[in-house]
Amino acid sequence: MLKKDWIVITCSGTIGNVTYTNSTFENHIATHDLIRIVPNDEKILKGYLYAFLSSKYGYNQLTQSRFGGVVKHINADHVNGITLPLFPEPFQKEVDDLIQESARLREEATEALEEAHTLIEDKFGVSAKKKSSCVSISSIRSSHNKRFEAFYHTSENRNIYDYIIQNFKYKTLGDLTSKIFRPGIFKREYVADGVTFLGGADILMQIPDSEKKLSYRQVEKMPELKVKRNWILVTCGGTIGNTVIIDGQLEKCVISQHVMRIVPKDEVLKGYLYAVLSSKIGHSLITMHSTGSVIPQIESHHLELVPVPILCNEEMLYIDGLISTYVEKIEISKEKEIKAKFLVEQEIEKWNKN
Repeated sequence: MLKKDWIVITCSGTIGNVTYTNSTFENHIATHDLIRIVPNDEKILKGYLYAFLSSKYGYNQLTQSRFGGVVKHINADHVNGITLPLFPEPFQKEVDDLIQESARLREEATEALEEAHTLIEDKFGVSAKKKSSCVSISSIRSSHNKRFEAFYHTSENRNIYDYIIQNFKYKTLGDLTSKIFRPGIFKREYVADGVTFLGGADILMQIPDSEKKLSYRQVEKMPELKVKRNWILVTCGGTIGNTVIIDGQLEKCVISQHVMRIVPKDEVLKGYLYAVLSSKIGHSLITMHSTGSVIPQIESHHLELVPVPILCNEEMLYIDGLISTYVEKIEISKEKEIKAKFLVEQEIEKWNKN
């Protein structure tokens, strides 16, 4: 069980990713593959401790003693032995204040997003009922790609789809977008100094980041790797249906071909569209069209079919405003956390120079 103001670290597979828990983590359970750090308030400022551990100097210490062949690990004893620089108290307080403010903004952002999702799920949720196991030949013949597998026609996802198209006004995602696409497969040119390259898992991080950098030359040759503010990203291979809206921080990165780009039309309420797609209902509508057994996939022609239910203008504007609040607060939260880490790294580098 997690508590507020803890620090958790991934310790198996992908190791060294650090998260500061705010109130939204309270009373949630988490995997044993997370090391929990419970800061001692009398000995250390929680925000400063987090900023150091999540900086590049903290990351280097966290990962230097990793062990294992195929799957790398670190353990709690190793983390317990990490050394922290003793900065002056005013400096530690400045860093801690930035992290605490970042955590507060993230809580407020999450509240706005959850309210938007609750409004959508209460409005469009379908009560659980037994789905008929019978499907007519005509339904199969009229299905997308004439799909024959039973799950496509009788799943809970299909139940939600049928409920929406039969009971609400809707437009398909294809009607609301100017383009849905993903780049083609390409050979990656990783460099030490370049544009941050994010995969499907990276875009879901608290602050999306990656050690992988693509050369500026390659990015210039492949502009389709770039993304723009208010576009919507959907993971489309392996784990599918995870949805992210582009903000100022993500706009600076380039994104893998395993992530679909959704480009809303200018007149569409981008926040409302994101709220629908990122809700449980939206996730069900997206994953209904997945294909493949071992590694599920969706393509742009599947996403074009997703029905987006339409509410009265006042309701959609309210939900759109909630998402605007969410994006704004998340963006400022990221900026404050990035600044805190930069201050720590800058101070350490001053010591190295001296």
